[in-house]
Amino acid sequence: MIHKHYDVIVLGRSIGALTAAALLARRDFTVMVVGHGERPPTYRLDQHVLRRRAFTMLAEPSPAWRRFLVELAQSQTWKRRIVPAMPMLQVVAPRRRLDVPPDMVLFGREIDREFPELRRVVDELYAELAHVNGAADDAFSHDALWPPGTFWERRETARYAAMLPYARAEPDADLLVEFPRGHLFRSIVTQSVLFATDLSALPPPFAVARLHGAWTRGLMMVPRGEEEIEEFLVERILAHGGRCLLDERAASVHVRRGTAAGVLLDGDDHPNGSSFVITDMDGETLASLSGGEGIHKRALREWPRITSSVGRFVVSLIVRREGLPEPLGPEALLLPFQSVPAGRSLVPPPPRAPGDGRPSSPRHTRPAGPLRPVIHLQRCDLPPPSTDTLLVAEILLADRSPLSLLEARQAVLDALTAELPFLERHLVVVDSVHDGLPVWLYDGQRRRLVERALLKGAAPGAEPMVRQLEVDPPGYLGLAGEPIRGPIERTLLVGRSVLPGLGQEGQLLAAWGAARLVTRTDRRKERMRRDMWSKVEIG
Repeated sequence: MIHKHYDVIVLGRSIGALTAAALLARRDFTVMVVGHGERPPTYRLDQHVLRRRAFTMLAEPSPAWRRFLVELAQSQTWKRRIVPAMPMLQVVAPRRRLDVPPDMVLFGREIDREFPELRRVVDELYAELAHVNGAADDAFSHDALWPPGTFWERRETARYAAMLPYARAEPDADLLVEFPRGHLFRSIVTQSVLFATDLSALPPPFAVARLHGAWTRGLMMVPRGEEEIEEFLVERILAHGGRCLLDERAASVHVRRGTAAGVLLDGDDHPNGSSFVITDMDGETLASLSGGEGIHKRALREWPRITSSVGRFVVSLIVRREGLPEPLGPEALLLPFQSVPAGRSLVPPPPRAPGDGRPSSPRHTRPAGPLRPVIHLQRCDLPPPSTDTLLVAEILLADRSPLSLLEARQAVLDALTAELPFLERHLVVVDSVHDGLPVWLYDGQRRRLVERALLKGAAPGAEPMVRQLEVDPPGYLGLAGEPIRGPIERTLLVGRSVLPGLGQEGQLLAAWGAARLVTRTDRRKERMRRDMWSKVEIG
């Protein structure tokens, strides 16, 4: 017996799942969104708001996001929500600081100051990145299926894929071949890409150009990060008649005659029926929800293998603002290089007393140590009257890393205080949801341990990290993993496992693909959607 019937039930609260739900609700499909146990972006300790995930809206300039805003008539609303990141990216290494401002003239001055020997190859690199991203914008602006499934979809998508530079390049082709091996600038590019992709290793050359370009072509910030994006998307779903149950969880996927026919929620006696089930889970997890029932033969025979050996370990720090150097930008990479030529640092070096015996060489050596990780650091100044700042530090932690999960929080804090020496005396709260350790609460420089049971919105034990993925065999153009069509008939995937090589943009492209497949099953709504473009907003 069916409790209630929806056109589409969406499982998950990621940007891909909520975007697909908002698009379909706008197209007059009845939609229900179920959070399925995924925790919200933030949690609290008393009045302090902490984040369990780092979030940068790297897909903001993507045609996939711009088309979404146009279809929902939200372009002007979105412009009022975002602010430009100044600088777009900042790189901090021992005795080094490189800012990437939106103004290319100012960026040229930064390169002349820090890497004068590389000025020509850097100019050539960013000219090539502009060419690649312009071509990618043209290709992704078309309503094609990425990745394609059927013969006709492959034929259509291939026309646009032919526009992509490096799309057919060898996987080990090197965009940075002109840069010296081991040079700091190589690490700047590769680390920015590793934090932007959903793969555990460096993606193919086209994705390297696309993802590094996302950091350096007009990065925009959303003041409250992922929480504000989620609110924006949920608001659009509700405005078009959808239903959002973000705190509910699916007990099982109801399968009838080999086809997904609905979802049974925890605590319900009868399933909610649906014509389609869309999810941001991977195919194997979705199949387990159906108890293995309804999996079609092709999925059993050809489904790609998704594994993971790297996770995103996140530490949230509340810091008094006076403990941070003023030049620290909203997005930074901290690179633990051991020996580099002297340059400008965020914090000036301590004064050297005369006759202290230290050499006056312009080179400075700082032992990085094997456990000092590369950190993606976000700075979020809290609104008045607060005088505190939230720092969100993220590292990529391999399962077989010499740095254990229980040591990672202290290692991140040590790396931050090595570059921001006044940070330690201005700490207020330090926590990570991933290690299960007590919260560190600071009174002056004295650390006090607070039990995790006092946190609101966080588990009392360790929560799993967001995982970076390995795909075997690699999918379409080396960018894709699982197909959009799930392992059970009438299920669709829009999560990180579909186009992991492209990160956030891959989730948006998967959401567009799922929305297209659902819309094409109803010709009346497909015609209505075409009519909307001439009546609502011209993008």
